[in-house]
Amino acid sequence: MLVGVDFGKHDFEESLSELALLTSTAGSTPVHTLTGKRSRPDPALFIGSGKAEELKEAADALDADVVVFNHALSPAQQRNLERFLNRHVIDRTGLILDIFGQRAQSHVGKVQVELAQVQYRASRLVRAWSHLERQKGGIGMRGGPGERQLELDRRMLDDRAKRLKTDLSRLQRQHSTQRRARARNETLSISLVGYTNAGKSTLFNALTKARAYAADQLFATLDTTSRRLYLDGLGNVVLSDTVGFIRDLPTQLVAAFRATLEETVHADLLLHVVDAASPVRHEQIEQVNRVLAEIDAADIPQIVVMNKIDAAPELLEHGPRIERNEDGVPVRVFISARDGIGLDGLRDAIVEAARWLAERPAAPEAADPRLQDLHERRQWEGDGADGADGADGADGGDGVGFADRNAEADTVARDADPASDADSGSASDRASALDSDPDSDPDLTPEAPTPRRLPDRGAD
Repeated sequence: MLVGVDFGKHDFEESLSELALLTSTAGSTPVHTLTGKRSRPDPALFIGSGKAEELKEAADALDADVVVFNHALSPAQQRNLERFLNRHVIDRTGLILDIFGQRAQSHVGKVQVELAQVQYRASRLVRAWSHLERQKGGIGMRGGPGERQLELDRRMLDDRAKRLKTDLSRLQRQHSTQRRARARNETLSISLVGYTNAGKSTLFNALTKARAYAADQLFATLDTTSRRLYLDGLGNVVLSDTVGFIRDLPTQLVAAFRATLEETVHADLLLHVVDAASPVRHEQIEQVNRVLAEIDAADIPQIVVMNKIDAAPELLEHGPRIERNEDGVPVRVFISARDGIGLDGLRDAIVEAARWLAERPAAPEAADPRLQDLHERRQWEGDGADGADGADGADGGDGVGFADRNAEADTVARDADPASDADSGSASDRASALDSDPDSDPDLTPEAPTPRRLPDRGAD
């Protein structure tokens, strides 16, 4: 059974439909959906005693094995519901973790998922030993068997989490070495990002002629796949396909998947793939930008790729096209990756964006030699100053526009280094160097950025 509570959010129905897809993806069959409205969650049962009685009656009548909540439950709420319903209860976080556990294929993916699962289970340990009723022990014993087993299990999970974090740190160092090698070779790095099932893997395969797994289902791709892509007028670039995002993505999952998301954090350009046929595409764009902000990738230049126009007649009528901002830089491209519509235009847009990146002013002599070294590693040569020759459409505003990023760079750099006010012409590159350095001084690291603009930095 599925349970959803409407707290007044406009995307409630879409969120419930997504929960049904998640449940099916996990291998279960939804038999009934129970909904209700509340202004705030009930502290004990989340849904309140009256709705809990209704849920119990429906679950008994349908002989449901599991009750899935479309929300994050506290450990106490989950325990109380299981006791009341006499059934296994999982929340949205647990469901997504289960799917990730089934889908992870690479070593780094499996380590990341296990770490998230360990952290999730650690907060819910008491439930597993409730049958021992926390009995009191005898002389010399601090507690009964329930307390002792709980302490042992918590210690075991803590030890496992430490080992997994150590393993992840090693893998991240390996990935960092590979990225630095690409930077030394002056290879542009491009990452595909987007809401789950937006068509990222299909686009990845269409552009690179690869055979990455692609399917019309949620979280078909968990592990990052990178391939070289040759573009006329630009040469070789590295294109990476990453895990899709989703609304209410568990915080511990985002934290655990830092190693996979590193390719996004350190990319030169993001292709933000959007399901153009989805009625909630604007909300999905916001969700993706929210996660990008959480992983400090909100200020990386984006091209929004409106995919699946073949499934949206009103868009297909206008055909594939490129929309540019007032400076002529591509901001949105309309395509169908499945049918190969508009892919040439997307390639052209990438080349134009790459030229824009290459034509920015060079970095000055930096007080900290690390910053100059970072800038030199990130620079690469474009094929000319041709660029875009005009605007084919209005600035769509979805994602981080190139002009917006460039316009705010000077202010950001001056905030980070007050002494640089007199040299504002090169501030954007200092900001770029700071943002792109995984080993930069933490005092210079941007605060949590918000979508569509560069983050503010406090002075040292």
